Amino acid sequence: MALADVVNRFLDSSGIPIRRNAPRAEIIREVIDRREAFVSACGALATWAPPESTGRSPRDTVTVRRHESEAVIDWDSANNVAIEQTTFDMLLADALSAFNRRDTLYVTTRALGADPAWSLPITTVTDRALTALFTENMFRPLPADISCSCFAKRPFMILALPTEKLDPDRYAGRLRVDPTTGRTSRMVVAMDYDRRMGIIFGSAYLGSVKKMAFTAMNYYLPVEGILPMHCSANEGSAGDTALMLGLSGTGKTTLSADPERALLGDDEHGWGPNGIANLEYGCYAKLIHLDPGREPAIHEAVFHQADALQHGSIIENALMFPSGNFDLDDERLSQNSRASYLLSALPSIKSSGTGGHPGTILFLTADANGVLPPVSRLDRSQAMLWFLMGYTSKLAGTETGVTGPGSTFSRFFGEPFMPRLPSDYAGMLGQRLDSHDTAVYLINTGWGGGPPGIGRRMDIRLTRCLVSAALSGALRNVEYEEDSRFHVRVPRLCPGVPDASILRPRSTWTDPRAYDQRADKLAMEFAEHFERAYGKKGISSEVQAQCPGR
Repeated sequence: MALADVVNRFLDSSGIPIRRNAPRAEIIREVIDRREAFVSACGALATWAPPESTGRSPRDTVTVRRHESEAVIDWDSANNVAIEQTTFDMLLADALSAFNRRDTLYVTTRALGADPAWSLPITTVTDRALTALFTENMFRPLPADISCSCFAKRPFMILALPTEKLDPDRYAGRLRVDPTTGRTSRMVVAMDYDRRMGIIFGSAYLGSVKKMAFTAMNYYLPVEGILPMHCSANEGSAGDTALMLGLSGTGKTTLSADPERALLGDDEHGWGPNGIANLEYGCYAKLIHLDPGREPAIHEAVFHQADALQHGSIIENALMFPSGNFDLDDERLSQNSRASYLLSALPSIKSSGTGGHPGTILFLTADANGVLPPVSRLDRSQAMLWFLMGYTSKLAGTETGVTGPGSTFSRFFGEPFMPRLPSDYAGMLGQRLDSHDTAVYLINTGWGGGPPGIGRRMDIRLTRCLVSAALSGALRNVEYEEDSRFHVRVPRLCPGVPDASILRPRSTWTDPRAYDQRADKLAMEFAEHFERAYGKKGISSEVQAQCPGR
């Protein structure tokens, strides 16, 4: 019997009141009545999680390892932590036992994927009205023609118990030991891809639900010929679609929110035979230091004034005053305060969530070394290499012990959520670039002229000018020169940029020899990481040759 059938039989026979796909306003009312969140001054819901649940817990995120699928999962990745099927079966039994002690359960049936040809039905069962509301915000309504989807008869199910903790003695030797307690962890985010189910115990971070669903899609989609991408997407007035990929702090949200372009989505998309489709229905944006002057659309989407039963935005782990107003600069609760809101709350969107094949892809990096050019073009092999590397810089102050800029590599700009072998994703990108003549550019939104303290952060006006030139096609036909160290092509000039010297980073340093030393160091970091992560992964020699430092 399929695991989903086991759960459905339990729900049918338990005698517990089940709120199945309750109207949105009713779920909001229950969130308020059950005090799972409080109504803020603007009408949005405010909630706070325990300290261990203010973000994802990668060390507690685990995957069932079984013969049927183990060959396609990259078990060398630190993010693919294996457990036995018997452990997952124990978690399922404990989840049903916990559900049986509740007075109400919530069931939502939604979907991931705006393209009905590959939309994934996803059922969430939870004991929290707030979690149910989150799935209403983030997952899409079931398409009317869901029966046409390749996943119509292969849905995914999530069981979420955000506040229920595991018995550490019961799972001793099966799950990790928490170094803070010396005992087995009481939290788990577990997935069984073959039996199409995920179980969340003890993580009250709403993002655990979102990222579990995204990870599942990243596993299933490549088999169907769909490339999943951790990216934003927007569309110009001529119907031209563009993708932006980048890690936190690279400017993805800022640059994709263009008033002259319609937003398809800000985080998760699939690239299939019909083009690009947003996986989600809402947004899950960081709130820390959100500036209404710099990000007016996001601020308005979260904090607009509305009756609580119509509002529905969820503000997570942000400091709220007794007045119901927020201090978004206060980091004492978490630097990862978040807001979940409907995409429709933004002013310039494409409601269908779908677009054509992208004419332009932008890889965003915030290079704090100050050695990468503000813009460069990547050919097919170079694009596959930078897609594999997913590079940006981590700055001092973001983590304890970080005293200077440090390099961060996250494959496909979303490593924790990409479980399959890296060649699967990189190979699909290469095929699509060939098929659709998509131009790929690397945009450095970080520093020029030197690292922080010596150089300066790229002027946002310059970055917007470069992005505009890339999206308009103005950079397709200019002359380029090869950067032999980083294996990228740097334009000799860019329309709208009066001083072309700023396009060549070495010329912006007062000491060119210092630039060479810093650039050589970063190139070697690339080479060392590539060898660790991909040295034995069968990456083609053409792609390997494009790695800096090699």
